[in-house]
Amino acid sequence: MISITTTIIDVVTDNRVYDTYVISQNLVMRLKGPSAEHIFGLDEFGRDIFLRMLWGTRYSLFLGAIGILASTIVGGTLGAIAGFYGNAIDNIVMRFMDILLAIPSILLAIAIVAALGPGLVNILIAIAISYIPTFARVVRAKVMSIKDQEFIEAARAVGASDARIIFKYIIPNSLAPIIVQATLGVAGAILSIAGLSFLGLGIQPPMPEWGAMLSNARTYIRDAWHITVIPGLGIMLTILSLNLVGDGLRDALDPRLKN
Repeated sequence: MISITTTIIDVVTDNRVYDTYVISQNLVMRLKGPSAEHIFGLDEFGRDIFLRMLWGTRYSLFLGAIGILASTIVGGTLGAIAGFYGNAIDNIVMRFMDILLAIPSILLAIAIVAALGPGLVNILIAIAISYIPTFARVVRAKVMSIKDQEFIEAARAVGASDARIIFKYIIPNSLAPIIVQATLGVAGAILSIAGLSFLGLGIQPPMPEWGAMLSNARTYIRDAWHITVIPGLGIMLTILSLNLVGDGLRDALDPRLKN
């Protein structure tokens, strides 16, 4: 067993650690509970749960962050264009967003992954598309509240193009709600990724992922509590932490709440 300090630094970067400790099976020690040597216990194949959860953060946090970043860029751009121009463009863009919003994000992600097949790229596509409408509506609302302010009129008066006004003046002044929504969106994306893996549409074995670990552990829930409770707590605490960060950012970035 490697030390905890070495594990935290190396397990998510070193493929040798992955091959030796994360996916290597030891059926003699299967379902062993938490101990000094294995602080989270071992799973149904005798693999260390602590190391597998650490490695699983690569997938959950990476896919969640990249997927939300793509949603922010695409949805934010569409929302800014719709809010800035209004009229027919606003109706076309936002009615399409309404169609996507009518489908729960997890169901939309399931449909996309089921059509494209499991895989990291397909999961990223599913997560990104699922959260585009949320960012489009947030940015549109903010753009509509600031597009008629004096500094925008001044930019028009000096001959600034629409693209320059949108990307240099409007979007930077809309970043506060976007940052807050992105933080909360990463939490939702992690939950969606776990749900996809739980259903067998996400990260495929033997690669560790929190939702897949929960799915595989269902059979042993009465015999070994730790292999279901610990991954579940990991998901819960991660999402709770991101939601608290989002609430803190909202309080910090909203001038109306500073007093």
